[in-house]
Amino acid sequence: MHIKSRAIVISTVKFQEKSLIIKCFTQSNGVKSYFVNNAFTGKNNKQKIAFFQPLMQLEIEASNKNKGTLERFKDVKIAIPYQTINYDIYKTTIVLFLSEFLNHAIKEEEPNEPLFEYIETALLWLDNHHEISNFHLIFLIQITKYLGFYPESPTNTTDYFDQLEGVFNNSLSLNSLSIDETALLKRLLVLKLDNVENCFSANQRQILLRIIINYFTLNVEGFKKPKSIEVFKEVFS
Repeated sequence: MHIKSRAIVISTVKFQEKSLIIKCFTQSNGVKSYFVNNAFTGKNNKQKIAFFQPLMQLEIEASNKNKGTLERFKDVKIAIPYQTINYDIYKTTIVLFLSEFLNHAIKEEEPNEPLFEYIETALLWLDNHHEISNFHLIFLIQITKYLGFYPESPTNTTDYFDQLEGVFNNSLSLNSLSIDETALLKRLLVLKLDNVENCFSANQRQILLRIIINYFTLNVEGFKKPKSIEVFKEVFS
């Protein structure tokens, strides 16, 4: 089946020194993996290595055989060139971390256009704004809406968040956050990307990130803690 689609690069793996395996989240077909032969030496491929950086937004043409094997591109081009992400160490670190996070979080081999469009829009917001200290937290908690486990709306009288059930309760359970952690999560849930004020301390952001990682671990089968988190913490400490 021949497809034309927008795609976001989720991961790039080197194969036998000369080739690449590119995992993309596509608008038309969900998660798909593509093989780029002789990516480092081929006359027509060498210049395209830069296309496959973490969370690059592409326009692709491909023949998807849908036989459980790696697909191949017929054509690839950058859909929207980033203006700052590839040159700003903080934004580059965020994108590296989020790409690894999404690699473990998005399993869908079916289209999820609302999720695709949210990721696309959020990345453009990141590229065009300077106050980004809360971006990763807002981004990650918001994508749970599209993955099916966004926390229910809290009330003023519920002091504990159950991470397994995704609900706020009046009593403590095995998977509950503490009262202070629950209060932090409530503050995060009302934020949007345009809330650019720095409303959390560095320590509070670390706590929230730990909460989010644990929340994904409990709700996404096979989810793994990103290895890049230590680099992320170091850059943003």
